[in-house]
Amino acid sequence: MSTKSDDTHLHAVRPAASRRSDVAPFLAMDVLRDARTLEAAGRRILHLEVGQPGAPTPAGVRQAAERALADGAIGYTEALGTAALRHRIARHYGEAYGLDVAPARVVVTTGSSAGFVLAFLACFDPGGRVALARPGYPAYRNILQALDLATVWLETDATTRWVPTPALIEQAAADRKLDGLLVASPANPTGTVVPAAGLSDLVAAAAALGLWFISDEIYHGLTYGEPADTALRHDGDAIVINSFSKYYCMTGWRIGWMVVPERLVRPIERLAQNLYISAPALSQAAALAAFDCTEELEANKAVYARNRDLLTSALPRLGLERVLPMDGAFYAYVDVADFTNDSSEFAARMLHEAGIAATPGLDFDAEHGRRYLRFSFAGATADIEEAVARLDRWLKR
Repeated sequence: MSTKSDDTHLHAVRPAASRRSDVAPFLAMDVLRDARTLEAAGRRILHLEVGQPGAPTPAGVRQAAERALADGAIGYTEALGTAALRHRIARHYGEAYGLDVAPARVVVTTGSSAGFVLAFLACFDPGGRVALARPGYPAYRNILQALDLATVWLETDATTRWVPTPALIEQAAADRKLDGLLVASPANPTGTVVPAAGLSDLVAAAAALGLWFISDEIYHGLTYGEPADTALRHDGDAIVINSFSKYYCMTGWRIGWMVVPERLVRPIERLAQNLYISAPALSQAAALAAFDCTEELEANKAVYARNRDLLTSALPRLGLERVLPMDGAFYAYVDVADFTNDSSEFAARMLHEAGIAATPGLDFDAEHGRRYLRFSFAGATADIEEAVARLDRWLKR
């Protein structure tokens, strides 16, 4: 046989990528990639596209990592996380919320992303249906799709103050079968916080319908009025997912946690053993110190609050008057329909012409996202001020 004939035959039977891998791109990361390309060519780009604190990881965290590196014992840990970190996270719930959480219910994860994968796998069989608010964080729906799970949208708007309501959940359950509900507070991209009474109502509605309740609390600590409440206060059966990425400024360390009902601990442990073995030992050692860095972290939060105030006053002056509530997190979700009916094209032009990177709303809402942009205000105040000045000049052109 000729080599050419063999090659032709082999190429003819090459398998294709799986259907489950055909998920939508994470547009914020696509924008970041394009922004980095422009920077490599010498452009100064202002990064308002990704949800990443501009401040460095706290000094105490870095010092803890240095001590762990010097010790040299950076190997596997227990799949659920080190005992020291699980106990410290449990103690945090007493300090922050006045709750008694058993360390045995704490699961340390490779960022909150792994927490969502573990929760979805542990709670839902293929074909399961999970209710999500729209607009919302895109990875929720994309992970669900990759796991052969279905998203049921809860359409929020100004009438619900951009948060899901018991009425929306009950209507969705009446229209089709539901297996779970995921609620984020503070939410990405809207920045809205569900008040304690509203959170209690949502938990009760999910319980009445027999749904798993998953609470994304990764922006806890970053609110600019009343603090966000935890779902655990209202139902010990809730699954809470949190992360060291946002408030604790540890995005690249890829370390997060879950609090789960006791009956899910062993199933999640088995999944974690096989999918991840364990979260990075170095990151776990570093994260142990994060809870003792409050002074530095609160100083970072004060910067976000100044940036929020700056945008609150500046955006309406630029003709961007419709901004969703910025109760928490560090995002301004802005209606740009007066300037464009295609926020993706608008964002691309803004990046190339004004040097401002922002995320198109289609990342968060396939139905209405063409009229929205998300700006992250987690960077330095000087960068936010420069972005406002550039945006002003660009919009006037």
